[in-house]
Amino acid sequence: MEPAKVRLASPMGTASKRILILFAHPALERSRVNRALVRGLDKMQGVTFHDLYEAYPDFDVDVEREQRLLGLHDVVIMHHPFFWYSTPALLKQWEDLVLVHGWAYGAQGTALQGKKLMSAITTGGAEAAYRADGPNGYTIDELLLPIKRTAILCGMEYLPPFVVYGAHGMTKEQMNQHAATYRERLNALRDD
Repeated sequence: MEPAKVRLASPMGTASKRILILFAHPALERSRVNRALVRGLDKMQGVTFHDLYEAYPDFDVDVEREQRLLGLHDVVIMHHPFFWYSTPALLKQWEDLVLVHGWAYGAQGTALQGKKLMSAITTGGAEAAYRADGPNGYTIDELLLPIKRTAILCGMEYLPPFVVYGAHGMTKEQMNQHAATYRERLNALRDD
């Protein structure tokens, strides 16, 4: 099966950074919040929206294609629901295959140096659940350490995450507010 087409970022105009959103949600049809967050992102100037589950429903990641995409962008955003304190399976598969020694890290692995990486995640639990004294026992920053360490290993700058807490009980107004805030963050990243 041929991978889905990726809509590359529209012409830059005055934008200074190109953003690649690696979106990974295995059941987007059941996620009101993520649908609200990503609606229209593919039309934003300087932003490439890449739905990994649409592109690779069989998990057969085209490594060369993904590495070319990474090379075309300055900022990479891993946007996904926070599943079992981690990423969905396909995003982990993508990391394992694409971020290889000699390309992404190691003495000869300099392809990502100087780029920025940010996590954009949604959680079912409320913000209070992600505190040292909360039910999960750790903060979001602590739970995202593997992604931060991956960025650092690849010579990337890890940016503070964009987190939407309590997705299960959110009102439409709250979803729209988070979507607007997300777009503001993307615009700020794009425009430096």
